[in-house]
Amino acid sequence: MNSATQMLSLQGDAGLIEALLDEPVGGVTRGTAVIAHPHPLFGGTMQNKVVQTLARAFVQCGWRAVRFNFRGVGASAGSYDEGLGEANDMLKVISQVAPKGSLSLAGFSFGAFVTSHVVQTLGVERLPEKLVLVGTAASRFSVAPLPPDVHLASLVLHGEQDDTVSLDSVMDWARPQSLPVTVIPGVGHFFHGQLPLLKALVVRHLTA
Repeated sequence: MNSATQMLSLQGDAGLIEALLDEPVGGVTRGTAVIAHPHPLFGGTMQNKVVQTLARAFVQCGWRAVRFNFRGVGASAGSYDEGLGEANDMLKVISQVAPKGSLSLAGFSFGAFVTSHVVQTLGVERLPEKLVLVGTAASRFSVAPLPPDVHLASLVLHGEQDDTVSLDSVMDWARPQSLPVTVIPGVGHFFHGQLPLLKALVVRHLTA
């Protein structure tokens, strides 16, 4: 992302987890944000443009941003595990980069699905201070409901013209929870041409 990006080698149950860390300027941080990438079998990596945009938004708002490759992606050991192993990977990353202190979580597409289950696993003892889910893959996976205590801290973003994950499926997931969804008109799954808008919306949420 920039010349100050640090490469991390973390330990997961499947072996090495490859990660990148970006720190806010000035050295004072609000906490650590851990960000999950899209589907490993369809080109998803921690270098994904939406994931990078999320990291930039968190760093701008004073958070340390950690992106990582799920098992079987890049230099991360292991192989695709349909979300179960990937949730474990994210939990292992959190335990090593943010064992205590303020924690925020974010995920894009498959990464949003994984993040939802990580939030559920962490439970009330470690609710994220901020949660951002983008293009939540509700049409393809069983996305976990969010704990009511984290609803006001959550931003769920979806493109109106997403042809990878239907908006209807996300609304069907959100409706029983009375969970608000921010719909961006005319935008597709990968936010082509609209990444500055995505970043602005996330920054607004993080500074609210």
